[in-house]
Amino acid sequence: MLFNALLLSSTALLARAANFDVRVGGLEGGNPVLKFNPEFVNANVGDTVTFHFAQRNHSVVETSFNSVCQPLLNEQHVPTFSTQFHPVANDETNFPTEVYTVTDASKPLWFYCSQKSHCGKGMIFSINCPTTGENTLDAFRQRALAIGAAEAAASSSAAAWSSTASPDVYGGQTYPPVYHPTVTRTVTFQTETWTTTYESYENSPEPTPVAEDGIVHTVLVGANGSLAYDPPSIQANIRDTVRFVFKAKNHTITQSSFGDPCRKLEFTSTTGQVGFDSGFVPGKDDNSAFFDVKVNETGPIWAYCRQGNHCGQGMVFAINADESSARNFAAFQALAKTINGTGSNNGNTAGNGSPGAGFATASVVGGLATLVLVGFGSVAAVMF
Repeated sequence: MLFNALLLSSTALLARAANFDVRVGGLEGGNPVLKFNPEFVNANVGDTVTFHFAQRNHSVVETSFNSVCQPLLNEQHVPTFSTQFHPVANDETNFPTEVYTVTDASKPLWFYCSQKSHCGKGMIFSINCPTTGENTLDAFRQRALAIGAAEAAASSSAAAWSSTASPDVYGGQTYPPVYHPTVTRTVTFQTETWTTTYESYENSPEPTPVAEDGIVHTVLVGANGSLAYDPPSIQANIRDTVRFVFKAKNHTITQSSFGDPCRKLEFTSTTGQVGFDSGFVPGKDDNSAFFDVKVNETGPIWAYCRQGNHCGQGMVFAINADESSARNFAAFQALAKTINGTGSNNGNTAGNGSPGAGFATASVVGGLATLVLVGFGSVAAVMF
């Protein structure tokens, strides 16, 4: 009897579950449609939404009302729901699909297409959005359109600037100029809202943390006797920490610049920037020798090892390098090898490190690093 009751209950639950078909993109009169159709549905727990990807190339990514056009991350810092991009030819009629299952119907759920500029043009979707109040579908759309307007203005300014800016020449190679205007944004994260001013680089992360205290990225320095950082290049967000763990031999992690990879930033900066420098740290197998860098900016950060000719052999590192540009990590490493670390004698002398080296932390704020050393003799704090 109990088995039959459970079976009937399960059958009834399945019978009540509904599916909603939503078209993503498509064509209208031969022109692309940047829209979900319908733009919202009202669903219960257990219901499904089947996204049908029509013409052009779209995705569906879950977001939040306060962080529109950015993926919503779970406690493991991965997107809660994010489809791949689905390119669809104009004459295709068999559309690919992806299914979202509703597991929480107690609050509105928000989505967008992550194809470049699509969200900013209003390509958004919602499940159970309110029809009145401050977080309606139209209010969500206006937030997305505001981002699109800001992106369009920045693109226009960049085009105007690029038409008059001169390219840079480093190590005999010519690189396009980089547009990085100073912008002011209001940032909302969880229950916090603040205004931030920063240099905005193309394809750099948004000035929004992914977690209250950020996440920790571990980079091994000189592992297995190599002259390398592993991984050599990462993407990081505001409040994240990059922990450099010195595994073997004697290395540094020292901030530099793209155009002069093997010299301290303080020797090449024209604006008084100093940058972080771990000093020489002997490696330890027990991971007790490490140096932390707190990320407080969104632009690319370049660094190297100033031991001997390590930089000239390609021992360099990058945070938030734009891999789609000419100034990507591979170009930075190649430039270091081309210059061959010839600037390493300008104050970048090698050392034996401190036998009592423990760990160090640095915060990068607009290129200025505050360093706190622990376990380095009597040194308590250094600003350099």
